[in-house]
Amino acid sequence: AKTDSNVLIEGETGTGKDLVARAIHDQSKRSQHPLIKVNCGSVPRDLFESEFFGHIRGAFTGAIKGRIGRFQLADQGTLFLDEIGEVPLDLQSKLLRVLQEGQFERVGEDRTRNVNVRIIAATNRDLNKEILAGKFREDLYYRLSVVPIHVPPLRERQGDIATLANHFVTTISNRIGVSGVKLSEEDIKHLVSYPWPGNIRELQNVIERYIIVSNSFSGESLETYLKTSIPFQFHSAKAHMESPSDKFLSRNNFPFDKGAKDSLEKQQI
Repeated sequence: AKTDSNVLIEGETGTGKDLVARAIHDQSKRSQHPLIKVNCGSVPRDLFESEFFGHIRGAFTGAIKGRIGRFQLADQGTLFLDEIGEVPLDLQSKLLRVLQEGQFERVGEDRTRNVNVRIIAATNRDLNKEILAGKFREDLYYRLSVVPIHVPPLRERQGDIATLANHFVTTISNRIGVSGVKLSEEDIKHLVSYPWPGNIRELQNVIERYIIVSNSFSGESLETYLKTSIPFQFHSAKAHMESPSDKFLSRNNFPFDKGAKDSLEKQQI
């Protein structure tokens, strides 16, 4: 946090990469200046350059007035580029230039502008694979990942689940005006046994829905709620290791003919 080095935060969706970026900015010497966020995955392809660098009036059809880009808004502060792997390949060279030289031009303008911006980028993609596939520039990757940070998925941080769940119970209960909701040791065991494919975001949403439902329908137990509400069958991590088709094929060691296929489909349905 105390340096101006670029940071690349890698991790699955829902692990809290944006909170890591916020923590880095808040503890940096740029904390009194803005933290500007851009979700690269939500920017239409044709508007990337305008979004990053801005444009002048009349630069393209529909540009009825000038606009300041995100780099200029973040001058002296931090620019958080979420889902950096979504940036089109043809724009990555322009992004690399402003990272290297701190210079850019607005769309439709010849004037070169200077900015002093720290970059924190985040992605849920494997950028090394993207590089091999020709979808991401290797030089841009090395420019962004001066300090790489990997945020592990929640299934690898089971010791954090109780802390996070109790935190969400407190904050969500206060926000929606509900009291008396507490998690027992048995509740925590049930939460820990689930692999949380949606990570912390899914945990937060499940806790919020449980608080609403238990308050509205006479205190349904967390175990009952989890078994009926989570869109994935609520099993222990061990049970997730073997799929229904694995079990079927291990019990039925015969050539895979039409009868076997029909029987397998019935079991899966």
